[in-house]
Amino acid sequence: MRILVLGSGAREHAIITALLREEPRHHVVAAPGNAGIAADVPVVPLDATDASSVTNYAIENNIDLVVIGPEAPLVAGVADALRTRGIPVFGPGKAAAALEGSKTFAKHIMEEAGVPTGRAVRAGTLAEARAALDEFGAPYVVKADGLAAGKGVLVTSERPAAVAHATQWLQHGSVLIEEFLDGAEVSLFLLSDGHTVLPLSPAQDYKRLGDNDAGPNTGGMGAYSPLPWLDAEFGSEQAFVDEVIDTIALPTVRRLAHEDTPFIGLLYCGLILTDAGIRVIEFNARFGDPETQVVLPRLLTPLSGLLLAAATGSLGGLARPEFSDEACVTVVLASENYPEAPVTGRVISGLDAASAVPGVTIAHAATAARGDSFVATGGRVLSVVATGSGFAEARARAYQALGEITLAGSQFRTDIAARVAG
Repeated sequence: MRILVLGSGAREHAIITALLREEPRHHVVAAPGNAGIAADVPVVPLDATDASSVTNYAIENNIDLVVIGPEAPLVAGVADALRTRGIPVFGPGKAAAALEGSKTFAKHIMEEAGVPTGRAVRAGTLAEARAALDEFGAPYVVKADGLAAGKGVLVTSERPAAVAHATQWLQHGSVLIEEFLDGAEVSLFLLSDGHTVLPLSPAQDYKRLGDNDAGPNTGGMGAYSPLPWLDAEFGSEQAFVDEVIDTIALPTVRRLAHEDTPFIGLLYCGLILTDAGIRVIEFNARFGDPETQVVLPRLLTPLSGLLLAAATGSLGGLARPEFSDEACVTVVLASENYPEAPVTGRVISGLDAASAVPGVTIAHAATAARGDSFVATGGRVLSVVATGSGFAEARARAYQALGEITLAGSQFRTDIAARVAG
């Protein structure tokens, strides 16, 4: 197949890496990509949010499937423009993408579908936000209503910090004040063709900047998959997945179809396991980052067939995707001062040595080429991905590879997957 992958981050690099593993080899193009992606496949300088440019390129280059990685093109309606021209696209249309683009819309869908989630109040003014904070009490949960690049959520026991966060995001729109839910968090990806869903393997990510979940929220500092502790909680991973499908994923997809906003693409369920059962923290409308980097390396079923089936309404004829028993860990290498004001333009070295570690691949998130070198161009720069026969081996490989990489002032967590490796 001729496949166009939209996006420029580590998530897209991981998708492309999975597609390139398949035989016969696909012709994969990325737009706009990054320097690491460009080392693997051709890249084209398209604006991924420009529906006309993307559609024209797909038509002129006989693209068989477009895979939309980040949320911005989805919310911009790029998938709608492609579908109008008959081009198979993995990614929901603008209306369905509001499941991520608007926390208020997501709560509406969950309420109508009977999906278990926490209580929430939408606030459009600071006075409304203050009243909702007082109603729910500490710990306080404040969320930007729209897209926030993974930085719109604050959970704090300090009311002044909650008020400050609400004040910041009210400048851009409304906020949601939510009930605090306590428990282990799980990310589960489900492929949807608008009617049927097929699950991928669960993962757990690490949102806080520092070890032991210290510091501010980020876009994600690492992840691991599978989650062996689900066996103790639910009897098996499959039992957990089945419950999520029955109580969350299918009701959500069916409600969206009922509202004439069919969801075609990747339904990301951000879940929390409370004493009262599984609850939804949030939905996203695309593959998560960095969870994609640990889920796809374990995927045995060809990814391209799954994505095309979702895009063409034929998931119902497929078996559930299969995964290896290997453990997979990813650790994010971030620039100095991330997430506030990351220092960019610094040279990255040691990537060849890192990639030579058994079981290791490097997914580039924010890099550019400078001569024969790579330089950092953003906050989260690289995802170091490692597989192993168990988590101890996968972790050791990931951190060995990180030890080979030099980026002045860089930072990474040292406790990714430590809880499952011992």
